[in-house]
Amino acid sequence: MKKLLIVSVILMLALVAAQCAAGPAGPQGPEGSAGAVGPQGPAGPEGPQGPAGPEGPQGPQGPAGQDGVSASAAAAYVGREACQECHTDTYDSFMKTGHPYKLNKVVDGKPPVYPFSEVTDTPDGYTWDDISYVIGGYGWKARFIDQQGYIITGADENATTQYNLYNKDIDMGDNWVGYHAGQKEKPYDCGTCHTTAYQPEGHQDGLPGLIGTWTEPGINCEECHGPGGNHVDDPMGAPMIVDRDSELCGRCHLRGGPDAINASGGFIKHHEQFEEMFQSKHKSLDCVDCHNPHTTVKYAKGNEGVTVQCESCHFDKVDYQKITDRKHAECVECHMPRASKSALGDADRYTGDLRTHLFGINPQATEQFNEDGSVSMPYLTLDFACRSCHYDGGPAKNVDDAVLKDMAVDYHDRALTGSANQ
Repeated sequence: MKKLLIVSVILMLALVAAQCAAGPAGPQGPEGSAGAVGPQGPAGPEGPQGPAGPEGPQGPQGPAGQDGVSASAAAAYVGREACQECHTDTYDSFMKTGHPYKLNKVVDGKPPVYPFSEVTDTPDGYTWDDISYVIGGYGWKARFIDQQGYIITGADENATTQYNLYNKDIDMGDNWVGYHAGQKEKPYDCGTCHTTAYQPEGHQDGLPGLIGTWTEPGINCEECHGPGGNHVDDPMGAPMIVDRDSELCGRCHLRGGPDAINASGGFIKHHEQFEEMFQSKHKSLDCVDCHNPHTTVKYAKGNEGVTVQCESCHFDKVDYQKITDRKHAECVECHMPRASKSALGDADRYTGDLRTHLFGINPQATEQFNEDGSVSMPYLTLDFACRSCHYDGGPAKNVDDAVLKDMAVDYHDRALTGSANQ
């Protein structure tokens, strides 16, 4: 027991001695300088998304569109072959009409190819290597453009540079006639109605005589239906224009305003159909009510180019189309006589190479034109409605104006009363 107590006292004394030897703790020294930055640690987890900020101000308005379509959506012209890929039957039928052949490019010195007609010769002194384009050549006539873009007229007033195709209906043609004979450097400025996507600025092919530019020569699909670039890319989402209004046709089948039917040389001028319709009761109709614009009329077999016959509407007049000498005449022979001229006409026979669209007959009137022959009456008179048959040497008896008027008035009155065939 004494030993344990002695040991405890010794250990306590040793501890007190050690503490006395170490002395009290000194004050803390100043903080040392910062060490080098260590490497960046891995990114922590993404925090929650904050609330949306306020809406910014509206941006500036974009550029104006074209015809109601934004500029970014404006379609490009792609050409008629692009239409052919899907619309094969319509394309094949359309390529037999006259529209695509209003202007024809000469390639490799070879004449253009037409579905029903041929133009194999060139004006005197020219070869096909000298020709850049042929104007027309389908059905009626052909004119020629030189390598500078000017219409060939010939060096003197006796030159014959327009070729008239043979017309079996009036037994005329296959001949050369003058066209502005002797005029030098006559420019070609007919692109508005002879080409597709015409622009009046510039010179097509860089030729000084060609006024304006175009995407295709001739009147092709996109001239009536609009540019097809968007439709080709998205046929269902970008439909093409289908405009049945006669004013679309009237953009070309018109000469000046619709209030006057222009005439010269004893005939109504060509491409006057819109004015003729405008002057008649048929102006309430659209051209496509009777015509399929994708089908030929000039070279149609029978009436395939006309979708509606006269009797479809005028059924009550069908029984009265027999004339007084018991011979028959189709409705169009009297109501759509050949009073118009494109290339050929015989004034003595009151017969041109185009049928008029006036329709209505005034049985009291004889003269078809005004005093100077520059304007047609807004109706058919007996000169063309009757004298296209009743002329000297014609298929019907030739009578003087007074007798002809009595016959016409009498037939008209009997037709109204239902006794024309009695």
